Amino acid sequence: MAQNVAAFMENVIAKNPSEKEFHQAVEEVVESLWPVLDKRPEYRKHKIMERITEPERVLMFRVPWVDDKGEVQVNRGFRIEMNSAIGPYKGGLRFHPSVNLGILKFLAFEQVFKNALTTLPMGGGKGGSDFDPKGKSDIEVMRFTQAFMSELFRHIGPNTDVPAGDIGVGGREIGFLFGQYKKLRNEFTGVLTGKGLNWGGSLIRPEATGYGSVYFAANMLETKGDTLEGKTALVSGSGNVCQYTIEKLLDLGAKPITCSDSGGYILDEEGIDREKLAFIMELKNVKRGRISEYAEKYPNAVYTAVDKDLDYNPLWNHKADCAFPSATQNEINAKDAGHLLANGVGVVSEGANMPTVPEGVNQFVDAGILYGPGKAANAGGVAVSGLEMSQNSLRYNWTREEVDQKLHRIMKDIHDASAAAANEFGTPGNYVNGANIAGFIKVADSMMDQGIV
Repeated sequence: MAQNVAAFMENVIAKNPSEKEFHQAVEEVVESLWPVLDKRPEYRKHKIMERITEPERVLMFRVPWVDDKGEVQVNRGFRIEMNSAIGPYKGGLRFHPSVNLGILKFLAFEQVFKNALTTLPMGGGKGGSDFDPKGKSDIEVMRFTQAFMSELFRHIGPNTDVPAGDIGVGGREIGFLFGQYKKLRNEFTGVLTGKGLNWGGSLIRPEATGYGSVYFAANMLETKGDTLEGKTALVSGSGNVCQYTIEKLLDLGAKPITCSDSGGYILDEEGIDREKLAFIMELKNVKRGRISEYAEKYPNAVYTAVDKDLDYNPLWNHKADCAFPSATQNEINAKDAGHLLANGVGVVSEGANMPTVPEGVNQFVDAGILYGPGKAANAGGVAVSGLEMSQNSLRYNWTREEVDQKLHRIMKDIHDASAAAANEFGTPGNYVNGANIAGFIKVADSMMDQGIV
């Protein structure tokens, strides 16, 4: 098998040079899928793997805009429309200086399988820009998003491609993007998700990714007759995913003790309670401040600034039962994974996309801990985006309880489908293999049904 995977990856790397995140995402999936290809040779005959790793469409465009000083700025915009075999392209927009083609292709590729796992009719896509909204005024953000949408609007629509938010794209950005789309197309449709509640949004959408990753952890623990009650949890990030992961952990009786931003992290061994969480939400969502201010407000907490000379992240080197990486890709390296295992962590549920490097994933799988990979554990966000699309089509809003109940059910279904696929193909308890296989089979069968397109 290793020889076959290496040969396949050699071709992928040759066709997509310098896109290391995309290579990483593809290799992890291919390693899981080779037993499936051996068992179902029709997938090989129809070149499903070759087709599924090639985007259906890649859009790249310039985004010129004018800042508050009257100076012209130029950014680069992207949309990767990866696969539409089971529905319209669906996936977020990321505004961050690190955005490039390789990162967005990896995210779009992951999105294909994640969306398939939700059981909802959504294909996979991703997009964004190297624009950084940090430090920009609301007017600058509006000018940029309007310029961005002035090109993107030609390529999206409620039955074609439905973007959402991601890093750097929250309610403010979605509002500006939707307003420009509506003006250019002269129509009010559910073309974006993550919208405001007054104009087509869904309850629970901001909470969904964080809630979902906690629900997935609870489902994994349930297979061992255990719960999150009383468990200590490490959480990274301080945006929506982190905030609502902490909220749902508190709902289920766990004790979250960390959160972070690009400057460093806080450790609060007394636990981040609801009052402290409200402070974090105000700090990050309204004041757009730094997490170091938490330690100023609560002096019993310890703030540790990022040390670029360290070859590990000390956030992951504390005694705990569970870990919820909720910041960004590759935030847990091999040494971090070793620290988590050494400190007693038995559950890892990924709220971020591909936050653990392959060597770390291997350590978790070899140790036999409950490890929920991002494409399964963080699918709650896109699941509720899909529910928002359904509500837009119906011109009807479900209650908070109805949406949360549907999210809980979807996360249970994702867990069970991943577990069943892992069992069927000889790796019981391996949610990495299970999620990859379950998502792939649904997409692959749909591609075969639709012919060579």
